[in-house]
Amino acid sequence: MQKQHFTSVELCAGAGGQALGLHLAGFRHRLLIELEKPACQTLETNNEKHGLGWGEIFNGDLIKFSEECSGLDEDIDLIAGGVPCPPFSKAGKQLGKADERDLFPATLKIIQGVNPKAVMIENVPGLLDPKFAPYRQEIEDKLYSLDYLMDWRRINASDFGVPQLRPRVVLVALKKEYFEYFSWPDYIIQPMTVGEALYDLMASNGWQGAKAWAHTANKIAPTLVGGSKKHGGPDLGPTRAKKAWKELHVNGHRIANEPPLPNFQGEKEGYENMPLLTVKMAARIQGFPDWWEFYGNKTASYRQVGNAFPPPVAKAVGIQISQALLKNKKQSDPQLYTTRQLNLFVHEYQDNTQQPLPLPYLASY
Repeated sequence: MQKQHFTSVELCAGAGGQALGLHLAGFRHRLLIELEKPACQTLETNNEKHGLGWGEIFNGDLIKFSEECSGLDEDIDLIAGGVPCPPFSKAGKQLGKADERDLFPATLKIIQGVNPKAVMIENVPGLLDPKFAPYRQEIEDKLYSLDYLMDWRRINASDFGVPQLRPRVVLVALKKEYFEYFSWPDYIIQPMTVGEALYDLMASNGWQGAKAWAHTANKIAPTLVGGSKKHGGPDLGPTRAKKAWKELHVNGHRIANEPPLPNFQGEKEGYENMPLLTVKMAARIQGFPDWWEFYGNKTASYRQVGNAFPPPVAKAVGIQISQALLKNKKQSDPQLYTTRQLNLFVHEYQDNTQQPLPLPYLASY
């Protein structure tokens, strides 16, 4: 009998972007590990409200967990996660293994203890820079010693219908008997522009200029930046990113509590007729469906969104991993949800049944 769902452990789970995408690809998380309490509450809230059936959500340090980890009570098919990016980010000092925030060693220790069939780790494109070639080789050598074969791939979220470029690097490793069946997604889903993606939210409070604004926001978004607790309140990134948002007629200096009001005329400080994004708008730009809830104040919620891995990308890669675990060379499945398609599906379901959405049903959507 063909296995219906695969089991997984999620490291550095954050707000659940990768976890949700993998869930929709057919994986069921037995354990999710996350350091930040607001993000853990986000995971718990959505797990309970939408009946995800996920297991333990562990609020704690990954290094400490790796030191105590000696395997789980059941076979785990996949270990996935997004280890911290600052050690490899071009926005930082790129200290790599010398950065105290580098969690690759802890991740490898957990992989060794759990011994899953597959591994999926995402990070920033800087990890593929030539200066990190020796470090990547160390990771590959360790995984090879544990009987894995692997591949790195630079992926743009916009290729999977996400209205944001967001380049990421993904490492996929599988036990040797499965690796020959793995292939990367080989199709492109055209993303909406920012205006197309956000028009209904911008107009939701009756803003009369929303339609005109949507026509001017006629490109995909720059990469959202979540930032860290060390730096101020929520905004849409450094100066370069703010300039790109200004070209889309969005004020990138702050995050709003609510969409523009009917007579909104623009902000002061030279940002006339440029609305602010809300957390919900940023989440849609990141590829989250509207019904995914974020716990915490505006700053904590936005940081969860900005640091997330887009669910549609995680689902696309997850489908390919699941096919490999089934030892099936089936071609890539381009029938991934876009944010708008999935939201429409959810609303139609709720309108017809007057019941909360049973999210596991969407695993085959």
